[in-house]
Amino acid sequence: GSLLYLDALGAAFPRALARRGTAVLHWTPGCPRAPAGWPLPTLYCTPAAAGSLPSRAAALRVQLLFALRQRALHVLEAGLAAELHDALLALRTEWPQLAQELALGRLSPQSGLPEGVRDQLQALLTPDAARAAELRAECARGFEGIAMRLWPQLEVVVVRMAHGAERLYCDSLRQADCQGLPFYCPFYQAAGALLGVNLWPAEPVPRFLLCPDWAFCEFLPCPANKEPRTVLLDELWEGREYGLVVTAQPGEFRCCTGEVLRVAGFHKQCPMVEPVRRESQTLSVRGESIPEEQFCQSLCRALRMWPGARLIDYVCVESSLLGDSSGACAPHYEVFLELQGLRDLSEGQRYKLDQCLQEDFPVYKSFRFKGSIGPLRLHLVGPGTFPRLREALGSPLPMPRVLREEKLLRLIQGSVIS
Repeated sequence: GSLLYLDALGAAFPRALARRGTAVLHWTPGCPRAPAGWPLPTLYCTPAAAGSLPSRAAALRVQLLFALRQRALHVLEAGLAAELHDALLALRTEWPQLAQELALGRLSPQSGLPEGVRDQLQALLTPDAARAAELRAECARGFEGIAMRLWPQLEVVVVRMAHGAERLYCDSLRQADCQGLPFYCPFYQAAGALLGVNLWPAEPVPRFLLCPDWAFCEFLPCPANKEPRTVLLDELWEGREYGLVVTAQPGEFRCCTGEVLRVAGFHKQCPMVEPVRRESQTLSVRGESIPEEQFCQSLCRALRMWPGARLIDYVCVESSLLGDSSGACAPHYEVFLELQGLRDLSEGQRYKLDQCLQEDFPVYKSFRFKGSIGPLRLHLVGPGTFPRLREALGSPLPMPRVLREEKLLRLIQGSVIS
């Protein structure tokens, strides 16, 4: 797998494998050189001490600082697109302090790092007034295309996960911080197992070649029959969707991953797949079953009716999680959004999302008409809410779009501004 990835990367981006050419932004406590599910021979410019930091935000900030020291980076690499998104978001607010640390070669006491770790990291820093001045000048110009301006030799952004929930962060990065850079998602993973590799870095939509001997995979045809029967790799049909069942290692239990794949074609008789959706992220309060990616499409359609608004992030909650606080109304969805360009929405604007869902999902419209599903409630949250939510998740897994835990619900409810 490692060789296939490096061969594809080197063929598409010849300078990507230059010595010391990669910055890695990945937070895995206690395991800085072997992130979960990422067993690759990668060139790091992040010191090992960053892996011992207890805070995701602190680790990403340290990794960003050490990446900023290296002007001649050829690749920005992140475990998840959300990690790179949050690191560059921190750059927007903390660049004056980061520039000062580069200039002095000293970590600020306000960085919040444990003293022992700060001493280890500080021993690796040297003053660089020229680089600090460049950082100040580029950030003062704004943040559109900031990645290419700070690292002019960049060729590609590599992210372990660039589909599903992570696509929103990739799109955001492409439109702003990483303008002009291609994105490459090299691997497909599920249930903790490495299952496939993307041999086509230049393709805009990731396709993954399922490798037969990496894990034992079975597939449930969608929609499921009354008596579902799994099929194997050689029984898949192009264009059809399948639920994925994995046995990662000999002796392990079969795991229904909850992921749905579409067969995009074949490469030397092996199927190429595109991840479609995560069943665990389906919204359903009356059995209406609105999939994650289709809800996102309806949300983006409603967003186009809110002039000046740009979606930063969102998450949904089914009213059953609210308990007594949901009131006596019918079951419904609550949606928490962070927007750029708007600080409030009128009642008419808020209703647009519910209207789009009714137009896109006839079953939902039927339940709304009968009154058995109540109107959707939409809340705006303040900046920085979603990085704090990802910190609370404490997991390198992709962002959930439907919250199922009360503590996460309380966190986001405490950030509502409208």
